[in-house]
Parts: sequence; structure tokens; C-alpha cells
Amino acid sequence: MKLSKEWRIGMKDMQQILPPPRNRGQLKKPTWIIVLLLLVCVFLVLSYIHPPQTSGSCYIFSASSCETFSSWLPPSFRVLSDDEIASSVVIKNILNTPPIDSKNPKIAFMFLSVGSLPFEKLWGKFFQGHEGRFSIYIHASRDKPVHTSPYFVNREIRSDKVEWGTVSMVDAEKRLLANALKDPDNQHFVLLSDSCVPLRDFDYVYNYLMHTNISFIDSFTDPGPHGSGRYSQHMLPEVEKKFFRKGAQWFTMKRQHAVVVLADHLYYTKFRDYCKPGMDGSINCYADEHYLPTFFHMHDPNGIANWSVTHVDWSERKWHPKSYETKDVSEQLLKNITSITESVHVTSEERRETMIMPCMWNGMNRPCYLFARKFLPETQDSMIELFSNYTTKQ
Repeated sequence: MKLSKEWRIGMKDMQQILPPPRNRGQLKKPTWIIVLLLLVCVFLVLSYIHPPQTSGSCYIFSASSCETFSSWLPPSFRVLSDDEIASSVVIKNILNTPPIDSKNPKIAFMFLSVGSLPFEKLWGKFFQGHEGRFSIYIHASRDKPVHTSPYFVNREIRSDKVEWGTVSMVDAEKRLLANALKDPDNQHFVLLSDSCVPLRDFDYVYNYLMHTNISFIDSFTDPGPHGSGRYSQHMLPEVEKKFFRKGAQWFTMKRQHAVVVLADHLYYTKFRDYCKPGMDGSINCYADEHYLPTFFHMHDPNGIANWSVTHVDWSERKWHPKSYETKDVSEQLLKNITSITESVHVTSEERRETMIMPCMWNGMNRPCYLFARKFLPETQDSMIELFSNYTTKQ
């Protein structure tokens, strides 16, 4: 008992010696975590509503890609307008309609020109011996053509003035498609300029285009000033910036796609009104570089190849591609172009990102190009001699 009493006394003494315990209030909530989460949520929402306008800002988050947060946030849904619903129904019905079963399928070669075609003799060599397997249509926007090949006589369609960089270029393309679609045997449609030349013989081109079920329409994402930088908010709500694409004007197109282009009015109107030089005061948008790449990316992305079968050399980095002179024309030049099996796109940003994509054709990696531009008229004689010798070796 004494020991117990002593022990109790000892404990009391110890309590007097030791400092009194701190009066700990109720555990504080981790408010800093809540604040941090709120800030992150606000940042994500703002990034979704107002994505970065330049690629540099999004590279802060990822060096390997430059996608905005909206690409992985849940999509925002909106009620479609009557015009959008009607357009979607028409497009889907056309694409789901089986192609016309032609006993004599042909390729329609559609030439955009200001007047006479400087390479008619060369194209005559290309077409010779293949009568009944092709059709020719010429849109001469300024002068009546003088022909040097019988294949081109009386092949002009009713044409109108075309100004570079304006929607009149798209109007000319649609005019050519409309005339070519009159012939039910035309199953594939090729748009060519007056400076285009063939790189392969007719049989190779025919088999390449007719034995596939896609259109060779160039379409890629360019986040730089000459790509997405040309987009106008006036295109909303039908055309969102995330769908805006760029591509070369020169296409080849299967029949269903040609019909779809003629049937479209809604999206064409958006590009006619809001993709033009001097848009919004300082934006120079060119409909022929954006309308079809964006339209098909939105409505049938798996139905296009995302590259053009017409080769163009942009290595000089000017407003117009490299022009080939007589001194440039050689068998080695044709070999170099026809051996290319990858499509290369370079963005217009300061860092100039290069995107390389293999040219896949019916599940196999094939040569990318059937035609090339921009050849000067002076090269025709050299090209005729070279074409005859080169194509026999292929």
C-alpha cells in the first residue's frame, strides 16, 4: 500500500515537472488539397473551353505531341441544326449506296487551266491505245484552248473566271465534277493542273486508282499559322477548330465522294464565306487547301488516303512549289519521285514539325505518286522522249 501511495505521489510529482500537454484542438481538414484540386479543375475547364492558340503553349505539357486537353476530355455535345441533320443524312446515304456497276469503268481526267494545255502532246502519248477507258474534261478559265492532241478536242466545259486563293477555285473543281458525273461509266475522278505530267503509264495508273476503294485526298493537321491559324470562329458551330485540316488541292476521288461534294452546300458555304484572303482583317485562308481536307476528315476520315498522288516539291519553302526547267528533267528525277513510298508533311510552326506517313494502298506500302507538277512548258519535248523510254522500263 505504501508503495502504491509512493507511486501515485511520484506520478503527481512527474506531472508537475514535465510541461503540461498541449491542448490539441480538433484535427484540421486538409484544406490545401481541396484548394489544389479546385485550381486544377478550373484550369482543365478553361483549357477545354479556350484551348491554347499556339503550339508552343501546349508543348509545356508534352514534348511528343501537341494535343489540347479537349482531345481527352469527354466530348461536348450540342443539338445539331436542321441543316446539319439533313446534311448528315444525305452524306451517309450516298456513302452507303453501292457504286454503280459499270461494264466499262473509266477514269475522268479533269484539267484546270487558264487556256491551252502545254502538255497535250505528252498526255496524248499517255492516253494512246487506251480509248474507252478514260474521259477528259477541261476547265479553261481565261482563253479558249488551242489543241495539239485529238483527245482534247471539244472536251472543254462551260467555264468561269478563277482567281488564285479564292473559292472560285473550288467552284471550278465542282463544275468539273458535275460534268464528269454525267457519264455513269466514270468511276474515278482526277484533278490536274496545266503543269501536271504523268509519271507512270496508263495501265499502272488505271489499276492503281480503280482497284482501291478510297479517294486520294490530302489531309493533315497543321497547328501553325498557315494551318489552324487560318481558322475563323465564324465557322462555328458546324466546323469546329479541332476538325480543321489542310491539304494539297490536287485529288483523285471515287464516284461516291464526287457525288457527296456536289450534294454539299452547308459546309461549302462556311468555307466560301469565312475562308478567304483577308478574313478577319489579317487571316489569309484558301478554301482549295482546307475545304475538302476538312470536309472528308469530318464525314469519312477512313475513306481517304490522307495524301495526294500528285507530287509537288515544297523544299524551297516559298509560296509556290519548285518549278522544273529543262535542265532539271532527267530519268533520275523520275526515278527519285516514283520511288517515294512515304508521304511527308511539314507544319508551318516555327519549330516546323515533320510528319511522315507510309503510303498504304490496299494494305501494302506502295509508291505514293502517279503525277507531278510544276513543270514548265519548255520541258514538254524532253518529257515526251523521257516518258516513252522510262515507262517501257517499268
